[in-house]
Amino acid sequence: MRVREDYRTLNGAEKSAILLLSLGEDHTAKIFNQLDEDEIMQISHTMSSLGKISANVTERLFVEFAESMSTTNSLVGSLDSTERLLARVLGKDKVDTIMEEIRGPAGRTMWEKLSNVNEDILANYLQKEYPQTVAVVVSKITPEHAARVLAMLPEGFAMEVVMRMLRMEAVQKEVLDDVERTLRTEFMSNLARTNRRDSHEIMAEIFNNLERAVETKFMSSLEERNPDSAEKIRSLMFTFDDLAKLDPSAMQTIIRSSDREKIPMALKGASDAMKDLFFSNMSERASKMMKEDIAAMGPVRLKDVEEAQQSIVSVTKDLADRSEITIVTSKDDDELIF
Repeated sequence: MRVREDYRTLNGAEKSAILLLSLGEDHTAKIFNQLDEDEIMQISHTMSSLGKISANVTERLFVEFAESMSTTNSLVGSLDSTERLLARVLGKDKVDTIMEEIRGPAGRTMWEKLSNVNEDILANYLQKEYPQTVAVVVSKITPEHAARVLAMLPEGFAMEVVMRMLRMEAVQKEVLDDVERTLRTEFMSNLARTNRRDSHEIMAEIFNNLERAVETKFMSSLEERNPDSAEKIRSLMFTFDDLAKLDPSAMQTIIRSSDREKIPMALKGASDAMKDLFFSNMSERASKMMKEDIAAMGPVRLKDVEEAQQSIVSVTKDLADRSEITIVTSKDDDELIF
């Protein structure tokens, strides 16, 4: 690991991060408690990428801040130490959000993230910026995405950006860092807030996890008070009976991935059609054994049946999240990946 030896190369954010790391978790936690989220985000980004700092650099920093402190040990800024500090002053959700931003989904850079932003949304944001700034951004994202973004910009503004790009030389690191920081704090954070899921989607997931009797009661009440919302929620819900809409390949994947002890319980209270759906997607020997298991169970509680069915629904959604299967809404035949 490279050791930072030259104090003169440190910028303000790096000095702040080193000082906070040297104070220890308890004192740093108290300071973090006085900062706003953007400040914590900036310092956390810097802290996690500091690497190893020599004792000499740390001592020089203490002198600059006129603190009566010194150290003979080097400091290591890492993801783990940063996460521990954040956990002392922020809730788990905020910590997870900050650490995810630091690490980046699958280790992606800000520019790779930006390439996944809808071109209409990105173009709408960029057309309010200086052409030179837009030229820097467009030069950093993928050519395919850059083309779509340019096409969405007003023609005169787009041509100005193109001309700036043609005249643009190597972008200084400080300029690039400043643009990246602005995008992260102003654009990406706002985008995350405005891209929150629709409330009907959230309620559909909640309803999916209710006991059947409770779900029916809530849905009936909602239909009386707000029929439109009830219909939207119902169309977004995926239930055990909706498995009948899946193709044989998807059903076989679900059966392989589900807890073998849950399937007999789930089928115990299912319709004959649902039982046939499962049996037809199993080998003859496996289906015979499953039928014997169901027959040997005797009476079971409705709650246990519903929990087993919900377990299989959860497995189904997990598989869809990983794009291993495709599931459809309960209202129509439009494909919807959960």
